[in-house]
Amino acid sequence: MTDQLKAQIENSLTVLLVSDLKRSKEYYQNALGCEVNDVWAIRDDFGLGFKLIQAKDLQDVKPNKDTWNTYAYVKDHDGLDVLYEELKANGANIIQEPVISEHDWGIWKEFSVSDLDGYLIGFGSGMKK
Repeated sequence: MTDQLKAQIENSLTVLLVSDLKRSKEYYQNALGCEVNDVWAIRDDFGLGFKLIQAKDLQDVKPNKDTWNTYAYVKDHDGLDVLYEELKANGANIIQEPVISEHDWGIWKEFSVSDLDGYLIGFGSGMKK
């Protein structure tokens, strides 16, 4: 087998059809701390990124059912706590308060917020045992 060159992906965006583009941009900026322009809403140098698009038909706005639309990993659990407090103070829609779960591979802590259309964004971080 020969070695094949592969390009490295630097980051990605989640594309969301929204019911009110202006209100969504304001929410992503004010509540979630994103830099917002006509092209995207990003935070932490594309650590979290979205392409918000005005839906032509409101029936096209379809958040995932019973799970996240986006999940972001935070470097450490202290940073996760700081982020939670920041988003809460900014008026983000907190859907799940921080919870800790134990797994055979380690301990995980996470919380979730939603945007104005019900898209769920999860944030999580591993913890030391």
